[in-house]
Amino acid sequence: RLKFPISLWPSMLVILRLLMLDRLNYQDKEEVVLWMNTVGPYHNRQETYKYFSLPFCVGSKKSISHYHETLGEALQGVELEFSGLDIKFKDDVMPATYCEIDLDKEKRDAFVYAIKNHYWYQMYIDDLPIWGIVGEADENGEDYYLWTYKKLEIGFNGNRIVDVNLTSEGKVKLVPNTKIQMSYSVKWKKSDVKFEDRFDKYLDPSFFQHRIHWFSIFNSFMMVIFLVGLVSMILMRTLRKDYARYSKEEEMDDMDRDLGDEYGWKQVHGDVFRPSSHPLIFSSLIGSGCQIFAVSLIVIIVAMIEDLYTERGSMLSTAIFVYAATSPVNGYFGGSLYARQGGRRWIKQMFIGAFLIPAMVCGTAFFINFIAIYYHASRAIPFGTMVAVCCICFFVILPLNLVGTILGRNLSGQPNFPCRVNAVPRPIPEKKWFMEPAVIVCLGGILPFGSIFIEMYFIFTSFWAYKIYYVYGFMMLVLVILCIVTVCVTIVCTYFLLNAEDYRWQWTSFLSAASTAIYVYMYSFYYYFFKTKMYGLFQTSFYFGYMAVFSTALGIMCGAIGYMGTSAFVRKIYTNVKID
Repeated sequence: RLKFPISLWPSMLVILRLLMLDRLNYQDKEEVVLWMNTVGPYHNRQETYKYFSLPFCVGSKKSISHYHETLGEALQGVELEFSGLDIKFKDDVMPATYCEIDLDKEKRDAFVYAIKNHYWYQMYIDDLPIWGIVGEADENGEDYYLWTYKKLEIGFNGNRIVDVNLTSEGKVKLVPNTKIQMSYSVKWKKSDVKFEDRFDKYLDPSFFQHRIHWFSIFNSFMMVIFLVGLVSMILMRTLRKDYARYSKEEEMDDMDRDLGDEYGWKQVHGDVFRPSSHPLIFSSLIGSGCQIFAVSLIVIIVAMIEDLYTERGSMLSTAIFVYAATSPVNGYFGGSLYARQGGRRWIKQMFIGAFLIPAMVCGTAFFINFIAIYYHASRAIPFGTMVAVCCICFFVILPLNLVGTILGRNLSGQPNFPCRVNAVPRPIPEKKWFMEPAVIVCLGGILPFGSIFIEMYFIFTSFWAYKIYYVYGFMMLVLVILCIVTVCVTIVCTYFLLNAEDYRWQWTSFLSAASTAIYVYMYSFYYYFFKTKMYGLFQTSFYFGYMAVFSTALGIMCGAIGYMGTSAFVRKIYTNVKID
């Protein structure tokens, strides 16, 4: 196979895909490689180690070196090592010994520890994953047995492999200072499975297309219709009354207007377009949220078109590539917003916007990486991969972000507000406790979280358990529902806030939508303690570290969506009133 430097992976992705498709065609008697990947506890899916970190022996066939084909492989801890087994296409192998383990006390203790913790291992034949268990204990937990015989049944259709099954047999008791022979056999059989459908056996339609899943989508969709209708009705009736009252006030003379009750959202027209506090951070968050939304949308569409789950690390590689390619979106929205708010340190804003999400993700990953290195886990990120990620950040993301920032500042960076901003800020009157921004922020994320609550369970299960997520059509519907619910909720929250003559709507609209992340992270605690059997420092830090990253990214995306929708609403209502 051709070997490409990992730093050139984006440009080689298409070529590599074509090479792999060609490699999946075999001639009779051609060598078929059995790759040994990782081994680890069943209940801690992310805690994986090299297969030969356990004292397994290797076959006599000459070793073949493996390299990480994509960046996603390296980041996900794929550690393929040649098994040394002699397997040829359509050539049956009768039961044969391929190596022998000299079981001393140290090796026995390693196997016993693995069996106690329910260690499973993973292998690959022609990119098809195979799982097997290391061994088992007796009912009393006193004697431990190792499975020593791998019985492989490989299905072929034409000149392609379409199915692989592993049966573990040959249970041998672990006794110190003995020799254990490892054996295997290969049986080839013709199959009617099409090559395009060979991954269907790994999917679980009964789980992902359960009635509960369909009902949750339908329930969320009905909630969207109800919420949109309710918001439209309330706001249209209320705003119509407000416009009528303000038009009547326009006909009053100055004395009557001064003696009348002045309240409502119109009274803050001179402050509603005032720049938000901390505009540099705010605009960077909005730009990053818009980019995350663009990445989510594109990756879901690509996953619906291409079966990304059929290739190791392809989903992660695609997400990284799309994130780097959509960096101009971040620069455009963040840079234009910062310019409209009168920001002058646009270079600093560009750097913060470009590195906000990468710094958060890389910081968490590198912290967990220290724990992975301590555990000698395969999840430890190689130094070359770290360099490749840094190169992508500095030589791809940053320049594209600069292009987007320049375009945003020049095309939509001029403030064109429908109302003039007063020189002196208007004092904010006292209001009831439930109209305070802090209360609105806390309550704003409940409905958006409720719309994605069920889908979170399926996504969590696919990532933290042994399920392959493939229903990306459902995910697209949930994303659309989440956007609509988020915009509706933030518009209502902002209207109530402005009606209380509080013009601090920018951060409130962002944070009320972003608070969805708090509920998602709280749910992750429930999922960890009641839906999984994870344990240990490595798995716990991995779980809560990356769940914090996921929740924060989701919150930034929801916050940006809420702000963008609310900004359009605020501009619309203040455009339609006559202001002296």
